[in-house]
Amino acid sequence: MLDPELLERITARRAELDELEERLAKQLAEVRAERDELAVAERVLERMSEQLAEERASAAPAPGQVGGQAVMLIPHREPGVEETALPPDYQRILAVVRQAAGPVMARQVGEVLGVDVSVRGKLEPMRGKLVRLADRGWLRKLPDGRFTTRL
Repeated sequence: MLDPELLERITARRAELDELEERLAKQLAEVRAERDELAVAERVLERMSEQLAEERASAAPAPGQVGGQAVMLIPHREPGVEETALPPDYQRILAVVRQAAGPVMARQVGEVLGVDVSVRGKLEPMRGKLVRLADRGWLRKLPDGRFTTRL
């Protein structure tokens, strides 16, 4: 016959181990969930860093080389400087703003030019180009962030 005291100890120890297993399983689930969250955060951070790098690269006035001389690819609007001095994509942006019924947002210009405006990473370079055109005197940027032609 089995000793009832030993059976009781075995049962008690089994209950302790079951409880420990439950706590460890819960901890493991929490660790895995946090690791998954960190992986998502890392991907978001990488994507944002790439977008920032693209925005900075597109916002920097990049001098080009013409005949060995450094020139701005987006020249300042001055007498004698024609729109044809602008790169073709900037000429198209100017045409869209000119044809609009009034001041436009970057999103509206992007829609007309076929840019996927639902993706911020594709809209921000468009906004950068509009700002560059405004900074160089080709467009006017209104306080509300819309753009219009210069008179």
